[in-house]
Amino acid sequence: MVNAGDMNGSGNLMDFLDEPFPDVGTYEDFHTIDWLREKSRDTDRHRKITSKSKESIWEFIKSLLDAWSGWVVMLLIGLLAGTLAGVIDLAVDWMTDLKEGVCLSAFWYSHEQCCWTSNETTFDDRDKCPQWQKWSELLVSQSEGASAYILNYFLYIMWALCFAFLAVSLVRVFAPYACGSGIPEIKTILSGFIIRGYLGKWTLLIKTVTLVLVVSSGLSLGKEGPLVHVACCCGNFFSSLFSKYSKNEGKRREVLSAAAAAGVSVAFGAPIGGVLFSLEEVSYYFPLKTLWRSFFAALVAAFTLRSINPFGNSRLVLFYVEYHTPWYMAELFPFILLGVFGGLWGTLFIRCNIAWCRRRKTTRLGKYPVLEVIVITAITAIIAYPNPYTRRSTSELISELFNDCGALESSQLCDYINDPNMTRPVDDIPDRPAGPGVYSAMWQLALALVFKIVITIFTFGMKIPSGLFIPSMAVGAMAGRMVGIGVEQLAYHHHDWIIFRNWCRPGADCVTPGLYAMVGAAACLGGVTRMTVSLVVIMFELTGGLEYIVPLMAAAVTSKWVADAFGKEGIYEAHIHLNGYPFLDVKDEFTHRTLATDVMRPRRGEAPLSVLTQDSMTVEDVETLIKETDYNGFPVVVSKDSERLIGFAQRRELILAIKNARQRQDGVVSNSIVYFTEDPPELPPNSPHPLKLQRILNLSPFTVTDHTPMETVVDIFRKLGLRQCLVTRSGRLLGIITKKDVLRHMAQMANQDPESIMFN
Repeated sequence: MVNAGDMNGSGNLMDFLDEPFPDVGTYEDFHTIDWLREKSRDTDRHRKITSKSKESIWEFIKSLLDAWSGWVVMLLIGLLAGTLAGVIDLAVDWMTDLKEGVCLSAFWYSHEQCCWTSNETTFDDRDKCPQWQKWSELLVSQSEGASAYILNYFLYIMWALCFAFLAVSLVRVFAPYACGSGIPEIKTILSGFIIRGYLGKWTLLIKTVTLVLVVSSGLSLGKEGPLVHVACCCGNFFSSLFSKYSKNEGKRREVLSAAAAAGVSVAFGAPIGGVLFSLEEVSYYFPLKTLWRSFFAALVAAFTLRSINPFGNSRLVLFYVEYHTPWYMAELFPFILLGVFGGLWGTLFIRCNIAWCRRRKTTRLGKYPVLEVIVITAITAIIAYPNPYTRRSTSELISELFNDCGALESSQLCDYINDPNMTRPVDDIPDRPAGPGVYSAMWQLALALVFKIVITIFTFGMKIPSGLFIPSMAVGAMAGRMVGIGVEQLAYHHHDWIIFRNWCRPGADCVTPGLYAMVGAAACLGGVTRMTVSLVVIMFELTGGLEYIVPLMAAAVTSKWVADAFGKEGIYEAHIHLNGYPFLDVKDEFTHRTLATDVMRPRRGEAPLSVLTQDSMTVEDVETLIKETDYNGFPVVVSKDSERLIGFAQRRELILAIKNARQRQDGVVSNSIVYFTEDPPELPPNSPHPLKLQRILNLSPFTVTDHTPMETVVDIFRKLGLRQCLVTRSGRLLGIITKKDVLRHMAQMANQDPESIMFN
């Protein structure tokens, strides 16, 4: 036997793992983090800092810096997210107008900025000024006529194709993860999944640049969803500068939750809505501390954006409106109808878009992403240019649809027949009969609505940054404005009907079509994303329409009910399932009466479970087991005969520990005994040094009995964020259930393909 003196002499060598070594605690790509372990590590770190802070002034100052580091990270995220959003807004404004013309006095001015500085602009032709010239005026000195129209049409298409081609090329070459909305992946990352590079510096840079290009190209997509991805990239970058967050994946996800709130804050100018969006829609783990920090990050981001003032109206948003008429109870019926339309549109969009994306994944179409983007851009530009409501940017379209018709409005939508004897104040114009401009606008809006519905299905999901918020709102706003004008004309011509008699007298300003557009936009966005509380708050922050919360709530709830009747999944959950990400949705209910023994592995007929023993395996045995299997970890038992459970060892940490031991500890060879106990085993004389790996052993792995209902197991996986759970009976190990097993079982119970869960 090895005598006590020898053992004591080599104690320092054997216990070298009592000091942490590089990369322990990190995870491999496309793997799930262990939330309980990350929480435990952070508690240990905090306890250590607290005890050290009493030793000296310097340690006390370090503990204060550690406590404040979270707030510093939030401040930096808010500043960078707000700045990037402001730059994106200004660049999009300029490049969108560049498709139609250029400012001669300063080419970097957009159309609106160019004419602001002009002294020769008249009120009737406020959009025309000598400094701004269309391409036909600049190239052939003609502003009217067929040749000028064709030249402008051709250059509009060429600019759109140029922007789209540049965007898809940059994404394909430099940052493939910069495509899409980003919200499905961020939801998955926040649930504990690792996708390395998805929130990297290259992704941040390329997504910011290409977002400007694709929105300027006129494609039916928005920048709001991708801005959440951009903000999370900022959060990931700043959290990597502080060891508190860079070395703990659980803490990093708290920062990313707050960054998502900052992203929505600058996307819509809605800081409170951003916090609620992060809480309701994207976050998996959202403690109270994260709520406060999200609020602070959203506040700083909104303040930074307001300081840049990209819209030139001293407001955070483009869609700010002021309505002068209250809404009436009788109007709840058309509002609810808009909610029904929103729910139906949401269902139609999700089903068609997922079918198209699945076709893209499974056919040759997916091999030509550049060609697909070019074709969709060409079709969009060719069809969009002749219609003034699809030619302009979608944000400007929504802004016009939300607007109330005042005396100074020059839009076609406000071409009503005025009473020459009217002597009312400017802001209290009564309902009037529609003029030819309104009827013409209705036809154009109807065509634009059909076009937007169809083209958005094919645009969302291409290999370019693409948001869905603005196109969904545009569909709802167009439908809502048309319904609003219809109700307004009905009330004007039939004010003696019983439904109008009590609240709509002749000569009164009864119906506000812009309000219907706002409600329709909320309904369609709710139908697609299934948001409710955060949606209503975002909408009233977006428009300033605080007194219209009840119509917005009615439409949002109705659209969710109608859409849920056809399927519980929103667009982001549908894309998560399409991509096979291991995401356990809290909203999904599991009601089947199966037990842990039905799901655990190994099943009957399969090879026995791969395990480690506490003190009877050599380094070579452990390395062979690691090479022959691809499991993420191994249960540790007393012996293969008794199978009494001791703990659980992670695969990655075993590999690193053995590698480090061979480099740093003399005497560790292939036939060295590996032991996971406090005291070394009794060994024959002249045996090689044993290797102690107790430090990497999790002595309290989560266990359930074989008769635990799967409903409880699913709940445990959701609420504790487990990677795996061991199944025992009377302390004896029977099997293991991983997150992937749970997802497969849930898919099987829902009559879906269990192999669609692609990742570990």
